[in-house]
Formats: sequence, structure tokens, C-alpha cells
Amino acid sequence: MSTSAIQVSTAPDNLIELFQEDCDTRGLASTTSRYYCRFVQLFLIFLKELGLSILEVNRSSLKSYLSYLRTEKKLKQASIGSYFAAINAFFDFLVEDGCVSENPVPSMRKRYLHSYKDHDESQMRRIISIEEASKLVCSILDTRDKAVVLMLLKTGIRRNELCSLDLEDIDFAEMTIRLKPVAKRSNRVVYFDIEAAEALRRWMKMRDSRVSKKEAKALFLSVRGTRLDGMQVQRLVEKHAQQVGLHEPDSDRLEDRFTPHCCRHWFTTHLIRAGMPRDFVKELRGDARHDAIDIYNHIDKKELRESYLAHIPQLGI
Repeated sequence: MSTSAIQVSTAPDNLIELFQEDCDTRGLASTTSRYYCRFVQLFLIFLKELGLSILEVNRSSLKSYLSYLRTEKKLKQASIGSYFAAINAFFDFLVEDGCVSENPVPSMRKRYLHSYKDHDESQMRRIISIEEASKLVCSILDTRDKAVVLMLLKTGIRRNELCSLDLEDIDFAEMTIRLKPVAKRSNRVVYFDIEAAEALRRWMKMRDSRVSKKEAKALFLSVRGTRLDGMQVQRLVEKHAQQVGLHEPDSDRLEDRFTPHCCRHWFTTHLIRAGMPRDFVKELRGDARHDAIDIYNHIDKKELRESYLAHIPQLGI
């Protein structure tokens, strides 16, 4: 489809389909891509109700949508931020394809959605103790949920990385997980310990009763037999954390909330406190390598695995 055809198109489905292709080309995680498209679709519906086209979007209409999300949809700041991240990516796509001359979102986000916080986000996010993590995991009776929370705590992987795991990615002999390639991660192999292995084995015995042909490869499944998605992981972690007093759902403060990303901070914090070398922690986290010294610093995998097993906290489950 030509640029001019895109430019004059008023059909949301056309724009969403093209945006989806762009997200895929950029290598965004499938869950991120799906939610971006959904959020943009809702924004286009809002514009249609106002009688506006995408070419007429400006600071004023964006402020109107912000007000709509806050007052009518009653969304919290974090959720609103996700909506506008998707809209921002959508306008970047339109600018790249020559459909619009500029992206009106960044200046509006800077003024009305900027989060004033410390540069070190880990100081704001909730970091629970090893004892609290043990209490959380031991309180979970559902086999799948226990395995999910343990995997997040013991590996430090992101929730979308967890959702994309297939059965074939788990190696019990080496106690390793091979992650799908994503732009944010430099290291695709992570480790798990005996506690996580036992939880995984128990879940894998149970999952056979849920599996469908369509999702036969997926490691974690929903009750409907479909691949678990990011929002489902978010909800299950917050639900169990709330039950043991670690999550306050009505608070907008990061330090009052316990989310899947908090598991990644827990993983990092307690490995460092246990004395693991920072280079090893960075390798396990899969942090992007920015400096030449990082690129040429090859870490011995056997040594990394041994260090992980020596330093990862045990929760006594």
C-alpha cells in the first residue's frame, strides 16, 4: 500500500494492520505488540466519536483523551502511561512512513505524564526480603502460579520472556532455560535451582490436562489451555502478593506495589547482597552491553552457573 493510500485512509483496521506489521518488523515482543495495537485501536475509536481523523490529532485532542482515561475510564497513572506509550509508537510509525509530519505525543507526555523519580528505580520499587519471598511462595497453592512466581524470582526474567517459554526451552539436566531472542536481552541462557526445578516438574505434570493442540509447545497455560499472557501473569503475581500483605492495589506508589518486575529487582538485589560479582549479575539479567569492555568480556558459563547456584537465595519450600 502506498504512503498516500495510508495517509487518506480512515479505516482503523487498515492502520492497525500496518502498525502491527511495523511492530513485528521492529522485533517487539508479541504481547507488547498486541497491547500496543489494542490501545491504539481504542484511541482511534475515541477520535471517531469526536469526529476527528488521525491527521487532526494535536496537543488539545491528546489532552482530551488523557482526561477521558482519567475521569471516565478511571485508569491509574501507570495504565495511562501504557496507553500513551502505544500512541507514541503509533505516531512514530506514521512519521516514519510519511503519513504525518511530526509526532505530537512526546511534548504532551513530558508535560502531563512525566514521572518524577530517582534515577535508580530500584530504590522506589518494592524489594521484599528473602523471608517475605518465602512467605509469598509458600502461600501459593496453585501449582502453576507457584511455578510462575518461583521462575520470576529465581531467574530474573521479564514477564514477556516467561510467557514466550516453550517446553523445549527447559533443560532439566543442565538446569538452564534458553530464552527467545529479544532486543532488550544480550544473554539468552539463564539458570534455575532445585526449588524452581521441583515446582516446574509439578506444574508440567498438571499442564497436560489443560494443553490444546494450538498451544502444545507453551510452557505456561491459562485455564483455557492457551498460552499465558503478560496481563495474566501481572494479575496472578499481584493477587498472591496482596494475600500476604505485600501488594496494595489502590496505591499509585511503586514502593507499595509488588509486580512481576519486582521479582527481577529481588533477583538482582539479593544476588548482589549475597556477594555475586556484578559482572555475573549483569550477565544473568541480560543487560545490554554498551561499552567495548563489556562486549569483549566473555564470562565462563561453567563458572557463572556455579556462582548462580552458590548465591541464589533458598526459600525453604
